[in-house]
Amino acid sequence: MRLRSLLYVPAHEPRFLAKAHERGADAIILDLEDGVPVIAKLAAREGLPSALAAAGRAKAPVFVRVNATAESRDADVAAAIAGGADGIVLPKVGSPDEVEAVLRAAGRATKVIPLIEDPGALVQAASIAAHPSVLAMGLGAEDFATAIGARPLPEVLRLPKQLVHYAAKAAGRLSLGMFRSVAEISDQAAILQAAVEARSFGFDGAACVHPSIVPLLNRGFSPSPDEVAEARALLATLGESGAARFQGRMIDKPVADRARRTLLLAGEDET
Repeated sequence: MRLRSLLYVPAHEPRFLAKAHERGADAIILDLEDGVPVIAKLAAREGLPSALAAAGRAKAPVFVRVNATAESRDADVAAAIAGGADGIVLPKVGSPDEVEAVLRAAGRATKVIPLIEDPGALVQAASIAAHPSVLAMGLGAEDFATAIGARPLPEVLRLPKQLVHYAAKAAGRLSLGMFRSVAEISDQAAILQAAVEARSFGFDGAACVHPSIVPLLNRGFSPSPDEVAEARALLATLGESGAARFQGRMIDKPVADRARRTLLLAGEDET
């Protein structure tokens, strides 16, 4: 599954739901948690069937971010799965046991995207990522920074995001995130640069809270035309050889594997 961009949409807002499927995101996350005021949470949960149907009109996967407290989480999960959600975004996860709790509430297998949002969970990231139901994993920048008494600055987020990234990759999961907070949406050039930087570190995509950011993520987490052309040329030069000289450097299997991944991300193969 390609998840370059995941757009958060408050599940209680019809005006946002009506256009969610038009935004071009690889996936949509209907939010029952932070994006919904307490007074509207029950109505948002009860409205999930119609919200899921509306958000899924473009056939992109639709996930539901549930509330973190056990009672609300279980009721949210049950409603999301009954309504046809493609998976659950699980905030403030602390251990693999909480992923198991989601599966029990769902009553069947489903994909889970855990969000690491405090330092205690960070040290559990590898065990959480290893759960077989985990599709992808990321770090919740705003909550994590708050939990450690910090501001969500790039230099604060870099190490914890990399640790979650490594945990996800070690388990063969998708890794979501950039070295900045998703709450900052005004500097679009910086957001695009952050997405390109994150892809160079091996991140697969990121979430956003405003539809104007979706095309930036899709672009930043996709190979550029120059990268695709270079990958084709590199593989053609290597051919059946174990190693070759290409543009002033020696290339071999790991370099070729990266080139093949570039073509795969671009929707091509080496032929």
